[in-house]
Amino acid sequence: MYAIIESGGKQRRVSPGALVTLEKIDGEAGSQVELSRVLLVADGDQLKVGSPYVQGARVMSEIVRQGRGPKITVFKFKRRKRYRRTQGHRQAQTTVRIKEIVV
Repeated sequence: MYAIIESGGKQRRVSPGALVTLEKIDGEAGSQVELSRVLLVADGDQLKVGSPYVQGARVMSEIVRQGRGPKITVFKFKRRKRYRRTQGHRQAQTTVRIKEIVV
């Protein structure tokens, strides 16, 4: 069984027991989170596709940890103008463990 969810403007395929890294979700480690934006649910041969979301479907998960992603460097440059700007960024992320998919 698996589902496709939308979280943080991105779509992810999840299945029970999987660890998934999503955009930041408020909450502490160990707290339960319900992801209700379910786009598709597949169970064996049965397939439910939402328009845009599957009615009554939700994914129950638990927050494992809050963290930040890898550092990226933003570098702006204009030739012949002596203009250079360097900036770093680390995106806040939440790692969740998928408990169950409820249809």
